[in-house]
Amino acid sequence: MRYGCVSHLRAGVAMTGSENSNARILTGECYCRAVRYEVADQFSYAMNCHCSNCRRTTGSAFKPFAGIPQEKLRIVRGDDQRIIFGDDTTHDAHCARCGSLLYSRVRDGKWVHVAMGTLVDAPSIRPSAHIFVGSKAPWHEITDNLPQYRGHVGDG
Repeated sequence: MRYGCVSHLRAGVAMTGSENSNARILTGECYCRAVRYEVADQFSYAMNCHCSNCRRTTGSAFKPFAGIPQEKLRIVRGDDQRIIFGDDTTHDAHCARCGSLLYSRVRDGKWVHVAMGTLVDAPSIRPSAHIFVGSKAPWHEITDNLPQYRGHVGDG
């Protein structure tokens, strides 16, 4: 079974983002602060996902997420306080105490989609598109000028 945004990017889709090897380190944490992580400010892409799984797991109209190779994210506190929904390869990681979605492990386990709302520090990247608007919440209106895709990027 797949959770969150685990299948939302196809192999071979061109992504853009910071390639700076001296990127600053950002801090993120859950609502109750039991789990804390650090991640390099080297995200390759960021999007707003409107799929029903992301809406349910965040309790929101969409999930803003930023993608980065999984080795660039490090849990620095509360590793034992995480609860994993999924398997070792693809999963959503939540705080076991407060339920906050921290990140989704995706793309055959090689990448993570960091839930941007859990970042304490502001990343240099901003979402560049809305994906899965074909299943967006009917009560939510997208009011910005970012490109919108029915499903994956490129699905029109």
